Amino acid sequence: MTATHITISFALLFAAGCASGPRELASGSAAAMTSDKTPQVVQTAYQDESDSVELAMPPSVEGPSQVAEELVTPTPVAQSEGLTLQALEQMAMSTNPAVAQSSARVRALRGKWAQVGLPPNPTAGYVGSEVGNDGRGGQQGGYVGQTFITAGKLQRDRAIVAAEITRAEQQLAATQRRVVTDVRHAYYQALLAQRRLELAEELLQVTTEAADASKSLVDAEEIPLAGLLQTQIRQENSQVFLRTAKNAQDQAWRRLSAVVSGPELPKQSLEGDVTRLPEELSWQEQLLRLQTESPEIAAAVADMERARRALNRASVQAVPDIDTQMSVQYDAASEYTIAGVQVGMPIPLWNRNQGGIRQAQAEITEAERNIQRVEQNLNQRLADAFRSYSDAQVTATNYAADILPRSQRTLDLVRKGYEQGEVGYLDLLAAQQTYSQTNLAYLDALGELWRSYVLIDGLLLDGSLSAAPN
Repeated sequence: MTATHITISFALLFAAGCASGPRELASGSAAAMTSDKTPQVVQTAYQDESDSVELAMPPSVEGPSQVAEELVTPTPVAQSEGLTLQALEQMAMSTNPAVAQSSARVRALRGKWAQVGLPPNPTAGYVGSEVGNDGRGGQQGGYVGQTFITAGKLQRDRAIVAAEITRAEQQLAATQRRVVTDVRHAYYQALLAQRRLELAEELLQVTTEAADASKSLVDAEEIPLAGLLQTQIRQENSQVFLRTAKNAQDQAWRRLSAVVSGPELPKQSLEGDVTRLPEELSWQEQLLRLQTESPEIAAAVADMERARRALNRASVQAVPDIDTQMSVQYDAASEYTIAGVQVGMPIPLWNRNQGGIRQAQAEITEAERNIQRVEQNLNQRLADAFRSYSDAQVTATNYAADILPRSQRTLDLVRKGYEQGEVGYLDLLAAQQTYSQTNLAYLDALGELWRSYVLIDGLLLDGSLSAAPN
């Protein structure tokens, strides 16, 4: 046989080896080959998984998950004079790095899902023996080889990664919730800071007018010098309050900008009524909603499912994979073309993955307890947030319904009495200061009310920029 003959034979053999892909053993035979100590639930659990979830490629995710899209895709924003909350949420969803980071994590796991299910590549090479015997070329040729993965290990590997994808999707949904909560909280804080600044400017105007009027009264010897000093002190305090209110507004806007788009968001007016009270929440409804909709619980459940699939995978780890090799050689001495076949597999005598199975069983227990921990942690956090909400809701409601109207009426009566000469100017100034302090206390209550309300409505998820998901 000539060298050309050898080359043609080798090419045909290589083509046949590449065309024959790996074939998986049936699940039933794989289960029969596992250790008797493997739990029965593990031997039967994989059948449903391979038929329903793992054999189809998970839908690609280039952006937010479907659950999150329902949350964060608002209707088109109408043009208005101020920046609306809806527009801020849209901006944050497109620019916040935490959302892009979580979305990239999902896409990375989808790539991992595709990779872990791929069979090993075939091998090919040159083989020679008895070369130089009696001065001849000996036996020379080529070989192809293939490792066949048994017991459905590749599908089981994909089942594990599919659970990891589910967990990452829930973390993406949680991140989007965190972003929305952060935007809403920063928005209401900026609105309140804007209102405090307006109130500080009004207070400074009143105290300045009071100081000027007191100076005129002192010059006319109608009030003592102490009255002028008191009004000037209040004027100075109002100036300090105005400066701190401006600082608070700058801080609120910078925090809003950081959540929405970084430091590039130009300062502008916000559209919204900060005095509008949110709807009243029910403890039982919010507790049930948290237990059924929380992405944190869903992620913990996905962790447990991953642990179960990992145990399923560990139970067949000891099933031997099959290594095959086929060769074709030309014997220069006999001028024959000879073929060779090798089939081998490891013998699971000492290592039957006993430790791996015990580890996977313990991880299931850990994941189950983690679900309980997450649920109890959410209950605890909801209790704290709901207490803050309830206190702020009572305070803000009482201020809006009774305290603020009474303060306004008192100021009107004192002003009327002053105009009629029945009360002094210091009494009018005191009434004005009481009215301003009442408004400030009302704004504080509103700030706490909206903070706790937004947190509860956001399933207790906030701090999107604090830390990356695990």
